[in-house]
Amino acid sequence: MNLPYNSYIKTGILTAKGTDIMSELTLQVIDADGFVSPKKLAYQFHTTIKDIATISGLSIDSVTKKNRSQALSSQKRLKEIVLILNRITPWCGSIHQAYAWFRSESLPSFGGLTAEELVKDGMADKVMHYLARTSQGGYA
Repeated sequence: MNLPYNSYIKTGILTAKGTDIMSELTLQVIDADGFVSPKKLAYQFHTTIKDIATISGLSIDSVTKKNRSQALSSQKRLKEIVLILNRITPWCGSIHQAYAWFRSESLPSFGGLTAEELVKDGMADKVMHYLARTSQGGYA
């Protein structure tokens, strides 16, 4: 079952922290059908669809073919990336710096793995908990 982004608006997923207003990134990467668009995500970061496949851990077919990119598993992974980027952007100063952090900053709590590596391994929830803990003054 494919769930368009619109179904997540009421639950606050992908919104700016503490508000019901969607972040600028979220508004830019949602397609007309309400799904996170890999093409729009690539455009936002001045990169390629292949790079979006790489950072998400999805196959190239999962981000280039419409029916596969709208599959629940693909959308879950893409939404996790957008959630993490939305969460970290205020700390980084810009969405592009947040993207660089996502791809390259080692996280001490995870043995030096990056957020990108953790998301690829299906541990986006752990990244979100790490960010929540850090935002509340917890140890990195």
